[in-house]
Amino acid sequence: MGQYTASQRKNVRILLVGDAGVGKTSLILSLVSEEYPEEVPPRAEEITIPANVTPEQVPTNIVDFSSVEQTDDALAAEINKAHVVCIVYAVDDDDSLDRITTHWLPLVRNTCSSNNSTNGNANASSTKPIVLVGNKIDLIEYSTIDSVLAIMEDYPEIESCVECSAKTLHNISEMFYYAQKAVLHPTTPLYIMEEQDLTPACKKSLVRIFKICDIDSDNLLNDYELNLFQRRCFNTPLQPQILDEVKSVIQKNVPDGIYNDAVTLKGFLFLHCLFIQRGRNETTWAVLRRFGYNDQLEMCQEYLRPPLKIPPGSSTELSHRGQQFLIALFERYDRDGDGALSPEEHKMLFSTCPAAPWSYSTDIRKSCPTNEAGWVTLHGWLCRWTLMTLVDVVKTLEYLAYLGFNVHENDSQLVAIHVTRERRIDLAKRQSSRSVYKCHVIGPKGSGKTGLCRGFLIDDMSKLLGKEFKTNVVHCINSVQVYGQEKHLILRDIDVRHALDPLQPQEVNCDVACLVYDASNPRSFEYVARIYIKYFAESKIPVMIVGTKCDLDERRQDYLMQPSEFCEKYKLLPPHLFSLKSNKKELYTKLATMAAFPYLRQFGLMTDDHTVWLKAGLGVAAATVLGFIVLKAITGTHLR
Repeated sequence: MGQYTASQRKNVRILLVGDAGVGKTSLILSLVSEEYPEEVPPRAEEITIPANVTPEQVPTNIVDFSSVEQTDDALAAEINKAHVVCIVYAVDDDDSLDRITTHWLPLVRNTCSSNNSTNGNANASSTKPIVLVGNKIDLIEYSTIDSVLAIMEDYPEIESCVECSAKTLHNISEMFYYAQKAVLHPTTPLYIMEEQDLTPACKKSLVRIFKICDIDSDNLLNDYELNLFQRRCFNTPLQPQILDEVKSVIQKNVPDGIYNDAVTLKGFLFLHCLFIQRGRNETTWAVLRRFGYNDQLEMCQEYLRPPLKIPPGSSTELSHRGQQFLIALFERYDRDGDGALSPEEHKMLFSTCPAAPWSYSTDIRKSCPTNEAGWVTLHGWLCRWTLMTLVDVVKTLEYLAYLGFNVHENDSQLVAIHVTRERRIDLAKRQSSRSVYKCHVIGPKGSGKTGLCRGFLIDDMSKLLGKEFKTNVVHCINSVQVYGQEKHLILRDIDVRHALDPLQPQEVNCDVACLVYDASNPRSFEYVARIYIKYFAESKIPVMIVGTKCDLDERRQDYLMQPSEFCEKYKLLPPHLFSLKSNKKELYTKLATMAAFPYLRQFGLMTDDHTVWLKAGLGVAAATVLGFIVLKAITGTHLR
């Protein structure tokens, strides 16, 4: 990816205004011709300076204004189009200096405010960056800078001031450089002049950057971390002598800015404050832009959400690089090394984000594997990210950016995502290349769907017996082994409030459907049968019919066919009888296997369950596991 810069301006437009006779036009012509013009027209034509001859490598348009040739409306239009306004005064004319505050600054403010109101941009800035330019310095032997500095204190939009001479060419190039710099590296978003301090937004951004660079999470940046920071932001190492000098400056000005020969957060913030006070805004902006911030100190949308092309029928999974980054992140914040994130550790991990992407107290404990205390384990952590990547990949991209993936990996977070091939290709090849599958669990209210889903997350399902599930968490995810390969299975609990409620397309489309009925309730199966006939009979989605609560007395169903007859008629696998009490988990492996081999449904006529799974196994490319599969079939061992 290379260096990311959030300043995406295609050009800089500079407007020069000021009283008649102050030398606006002469300044422009002197810059272009590198000599003082003997004859000066009322107004210079608009000039474009190519990018390759400007310090910031950005094309620059310089626009002149003449009250003789142009109207007030034309001036207002030019102010609104400009990115920066240079107010020129003559250093030998006190009236032109006074008119900066009595006329020109109020005019620019009022014009910008009026334009924002007209366009409905109430939150937009009410002014433009301003550069004050004192021309004709060759005519006097004193400076007006002190007077101008007093003006700067009252008008925060003034970025800088410079004295120059169109006649001697003194500071002409510098004047236009400052104007360009005021647009590309503005001071106002970073620094409060009156308080001599960073703005709250700038501090907040730099705190996040500090945390991301603090690899060992000890609230200090050691030499190794500072060098990495330097390389990431400026593509160059930090020389030991320079590093020592930086530390010395911090130590001299901020006593607690250095601790154990490492830079503290206070020291880091002071350093950037010092850059700005010394006119080195570009240094702080380079850091901010490398970490995804725009000119308003907000995370850029293109940085958070880079375009990701997902063909119809494809899905999104974490790539190996994405998984490795998340594993390293988990281990970094698992401070006590117990293999799980406590609520406090989880909170600290997401402190570089606007908020956590999920609720720790409700979502985590009920959607992925945790330890006995309900804290997310490394396995559960990867499961939860896998779930988010499948159902909301844009959110995954955003949070990877917030957590510093782009900086640590020196690449776009797109490399953390794997887009699978289209499902129609999987069907044609009679095998899925995916490692994450979505199973929709559908059934009438009270059929045991939620218990079936939650049972997937814990070792002892019997603990869920008699439990009332008050929190409705839609997805549950865990991993299973399918012929020696780890696959993630996501169970989506489809909420059916009324038997006649139609299912929406997004509630039907999945990799495998699990239709659930209560085997102890004679009226339960009818709903499942109707759902199958209406939505799945003509689809290519594999379907497993599951009878829950089989530890209770199995009742004959009040339907024209019993479940086993129904499955035989529609060429489905025989109903799978499931009970939380039995604690047998082969159901989840079967569901994942059916998703991995979508053509499996055609074997439904066969009544020998083990023969069915043997035939599925014949589709596995890895021949090394074939003998193991055959052994299972012969011995009658259930897949687990």
